[in-house]
Amino acid sequence: MSIDWKQYDPNGFFDELIASPGEARHPAGPLIDYLSELDAKELEARRQMAEATIQEMGVSFTVYTEGGNIDRAWPFDIVPRVIGAKQWKRAEQGLRQRLKALNMFIDDLYNDQQIIKDGVVPAHIIEKSKNFRRECIGMKPAYGVWAHICGTDLVRDGDGEFYVLEDNLRVPSGVSYMLENRAITKRVLPELFERKDIKPVHNYPARLFDTLVAISPRRVKRPEIVVLTPGIYNSAYFEHAFLAQQMGVELVEGSDLVVGDDDCVYMRTIAGRERVDVIYRRIDDMFLDPDVFHKDSVLGVPGLMRAWRAGNVALANAPGAGVADDKVVYAYVPEIIRYYLNEKPRIANVKTYLCDDPEQQAYVLDHLDELVVKPANESGGYGMLIGPHSTKKEQAQFARLIKENPRNYIAQPTLSLSTAPTLVSKGKVEPRHLDLRPFILQAKDTYVTNGGLTRVALRKGSLVVNSSQGGGSKDTWIVNGEE
Repeated sequence: MSIDWKQYDPNGFFDELIASPGEARHPAGPLIDYLSELDAKELEARRQMAEATIQEMGVSFTVYTEGGNIDRAWPFDIVPRVIGAKQWKRAEQGLRQRLKALNMFIDDLYNDQQIIKDGVVPAHIIEKSKNFRRECIGMKPAYGVWAHICGTDLVRDGDGEFYVLEDNLRVPSGVSYMLENRAITKRVLPELFERKDIKPVHNYPARLFDTLVAISPRRVKRPEIVVLTPGIYNSAYFEHAFLAQQMGVELVEGSDLVVGDDDCVYMRTIAGRERVDVIYRRIDDMFLDPDVFHKDSVLGVPGLMRAWRAGNVALANAPGAGVADDKVVYAYVPEIIRYYLNEKPRIANVKTYLCDDPEQQAYVLDHLDELVVKPANESGGYGMLIGPHSTKKEQAQFARLIKENPRNYIAQPTLSLSTAPTLVSKGKVEPRHLDLRPFILQAKDTYVTNGGLTRVALRKGSLVVNSSQGGGSKDTWIVNGEE
């Protein structure tokens, strides 16, 4: 038996591949036709091939538990997600616009603060931000860019349009899984890649390398670039090692680097010290430099901020970029875009309630059973209240938290997240909710990936897509054609 698409029911949600029972959306037509030709036995064989490929390639992620750290194989679904190129072009333009404005905003905050003086963003929002770094005031990174690598989370609501759910500007992760998803899919469904219209993603490491070269303070033919990792126990260590290997640069830990008396950064090698020009850091601000931030940090490099402020090393992303990562700041991004670019936002935000506004807080407290409540600076899906799936006890707890620290919370409507067919058992597909994290690079030029990392909630009815909480992933295809 092959998949019976007439029986596939997305339960009223916008489905990415299926427009109505038995009818594929135009860009997904060839994929649906192909899958219809595979019987249950063949589909299961392809799924097992994917699992074997993941084991062979060593694609894993780390989950922190009370008992220690557990490495898990990457959870992967073989049915790709398909997006029409015309719609993606509009989203890409919106992502470029958004990161440009956010970088202008960050640069303004650490210098003139004109946006605050003009009353567009309230001063207390920045003053109370956990990620505003006073140590960065007065800095002017190359091209005015603080966030060189951004992962912006997009969702599609019931209308099929993309909305920005959040921006990740500190140390965004996941791009290696986007690349590995494509490599796995090419092995599992090779026939489909005879099509010429599936947009490639393989050039991301080269574009990342070019971005890092562009911000080197020294104009040399081959700047020394390193990837700074917290080490093998970090949940994203696989990605750190993968990107360093793909770019052909050194993967280092804090103990491998030293800041000299000349305020330059050097890498310890068997041939002696070598000067480092650019550090792609995968360590949070507070652990970067024990001379400035956490005094007991063994992950960072003493004197690193001194070298950066002296203009002798570039840091990507720059310290302090996370001030725009704040979910409260997120609510102001449409106005930030209008202020700096004098343009209308090309991708809308999800409607957001600010709990430090008395009127909006009152609404949130009265509708906790309907809303999603998020803390301003948590990530990974932690610390959230998903109203419709919450208990009265949990709602009471969040009401107390909001009242105690209203600046730290926002609320949003529970979205009708789009779905896509996902293989759940032998020959059987069911709809599962998903999101999308494209990656945007900015320095002298701006680059947006073709699609991004699609994360899928593998549990039926779940809206939680994070791999650490039971989510998985699938390949994302941008193909010619409109939906």
